[in-house]
Amino acid sequence: MPDQDARELPLAGRVALVTGAAKRLGRSAALRLAREGADLAIHYRSSKDSAEAAAQEIQALGRRCVALQADLGDVSQIRGLFAAAAKRFGRLDILVNNAAVFGPGRLESATEADWDAVLDANLKSQFFCAQAAAPLLKRSGRGVIVNFASLGGLQAWPGHIPYCVSKAGVIMLTRCLAKALAPEVRVNAVAPGTITMLGDPPEWEAEYVRLAPLGRTGTSEDVASAVSFLIHAEFTTGQVLVLDGGRSL
Repeated sequence: MPDQDARELPLAGRVALVTGAAKRLGRSAALRLAREGADLAIHYRSSKDSAEAAAQEIQALGRRCVALQADLGDVSQIRGLFAAAAKRFGRLDILVNNAAVFGPGRLESATEADWDAVLDANLKSQFFCAQAAAPLLKRSGRGVIVNFASLGGLQAWPGHIPYCVSKAGVIMLTRCLAKALAPEVRVNAVAPGTITMLGDPPEWEAEYVRLAPLGRTGTSEDVASAVSFLIHAEFTTGQVLVLDGGRSL
């Protein structure tokens, strides 16, 4: 890989850990940070082959990268994940809390198991990842956390109640962490609306386009750009950046 001007690699020398980075939005965010010069810890739960492929793609950019497995519903495994990343790289500067699940959950049919699975994956995991990362991020001197919330954390979707509650919790968690970790660590969130990925049903896109003033769905690059922006926005903390093409207006 040819040498690049330092201005083109604003994250050179920094280390990021992205949860749920084997596929979809997490993978796009990890690749974006690698292109900006960061070394990466790629977290996955069960998608080992995809995670290792993502790691190889990042290594091909000239970055250090390791794929690390953990079930984020288990706090002991979360702690092991961050210990492994610290052992591999000796530091951590950026945490992107992307890992999440999405599924139906109506008032009349959601079970206790449904509720626990969604809240554990989407909210509990982000808190305990931040807790485990905090000492490393504080030592960095320029620590950053970007949490993944959702438009569902701002709007009421009665077909997805546990999901909406979990993502609303992420928004308040972001604000609480921003105060708790200041000034050493900045904490912000992105809240995507509908993001079109390969394999999504086309009727989702048509409905979203009808409702969004910008007349399109988002892309993984839109989300990766927002994550990058919040990492570099050094006077911004405790904020939620909504990526919905204006749908929530």
